[in-house]
Amino acid sequence: MIKLVACDLDGTLFNSNMSVSEANIQAVKNAQNNGIEFLIATGRAPRESRTVLKDAGLHTGFINLNGALVFDEDGKLMVKHKIPTSKALKLVELLHQAGFYFEIITADQVYTEDLNQRISNVAHLMVDLNPLLDFKQAVAISAGNKTIMNMKQVDHFEDLLHDPDVEVMKTIAFDSRGHEAFDNVKKEVAKIEDLVVTSSSSSNIEINAHQAQKGIALLDYAKLKNIKRDEIAAIGDNLNDESMIREAGTGVAMGNAIPAIKKLAQITTKTNNEDGVAYILNQFIKENKQDQR
Repeated sequence: MIKLVACDLDGTLFNSNMSVSEANIQAVKNAQNNGIEFLIATGRAPRESRTVLKDAGLHTGFINLNGALVFDEDGKLMVKHKIPTSKALKLVELLHQAGFYFEIITADQVYTEDLNQRISNVAHLMVDLNPLLDFKQAVAISAGNKTIMNMKQVDHFEDLLHDPDVEVMKTIAFDSRGHEAFDNVKKEVAKIEDLVVTSSSSSNIEINAHQAQKGIALLDYAKLKNIKRDEIAAIGDNLNDESMIREAGTGVAMGNAIPAIKKLAQITTKTNNEDGVAYILNQFIKENKQDQR
């Protein structure tokens, strides 16, 4: 019986228009009404993710920033894994030296040193996650999206990190040249103790504390809720979902998932990110009812 479902957002619950289909909205509500707890598992910050789910009329828990923070459906913080300031300063120095545009994310804010680069880099990421989009469409969507542009510009990250009230949860670096652009910096990140690359697409890498991975955070949360591993399902499409699909009792790959995720998961949906989540949630509801007989 499935009691807890963790679901990726971009490329999974979100369709190519960066919205949630009516079928997926109804399926999430049906799952919740049938005793299945639903968690959004995303690299997005809490405020941004709550805004997009509120627009869809959904009330869920969240795994935010790839596992740095986990909230239950009432907004209570259950899990927290930050990057120590000393490690964050080393990371900033490394990314500056490598010449990447990057952002620092805290629990309630996204910081940049160059706001003008935000639109272009997010557009490249959107195209990477949603192949049906072309770059011009992605630029228009990102420029007009208030949640994407809701960030704060600072002159120097080093000055920001010397504020004792600032806790770094994640750093994301962008480069439209592709995977190879990150090869050297990923090796250097690996040398900084207790940091890990939690997501690597063709246009960005995301870096968290080692414990702040979707899979680890999901198991931490399930333990607090007395939910067994075989009662957990995880739904995703890309490499940043690998850890939770690996750790969940039932891993689900979207129809649009990359081959590596389909190979890892026990189930692959027959449909893509328009209504693939609805397809699998309805299956879980049906199977749970059969188990209860």
